[in-house]
Amino acid sequence: MTSRSVSLTSTFLLLAAGGAAACDSDNDNQNQGFYCADANGVIVDEDYCDDDDNNGGGGGGFFIWHSSGYRSGYPIGSRLPSGGSKFAYNDKAARSSFGLPSSGRIGNGTIKTGSVGKGGSGSSGSGSKSGS
Repeated sequence: MTSRSVSLTSTFLLLAAGGAAACDSDNDNQNQGFYCADANGVIVDEDYCDDDDNNGGGGGGFFIWHSSGYRSGYPIGSRLPSGGSKFAYNDKAARSSFGLPSSGRIGNGTIKTGSVGKGGSGSSGSGSKSGS
């Protein structure tokens, strides 16, 4: 009976450890909210973050801000809640790492499920295109 108890206990512990590991891996796979905003996190029209040559884009000073704490629906002119990170609106690598289109407009309040990108804050891509 003791060997059976030990076997059941060790099986339970292995299952519990596996379940905890699965839960931990979800922390890297969170929903992210995305907004076009200035360097201070004040939301602007998403056209300022459109780097499509047909639309001119916004030039320097505008970023795509993201956070798992952002929800959709924040109005233009409001400041995003603290805790977000940003990358240059025309940083193709950062956009792709979050599953966003590598160029063009991203609608304010876009929520990406399962975003795992590591865009960092204030990264590259600054000013290789100029706005019109």
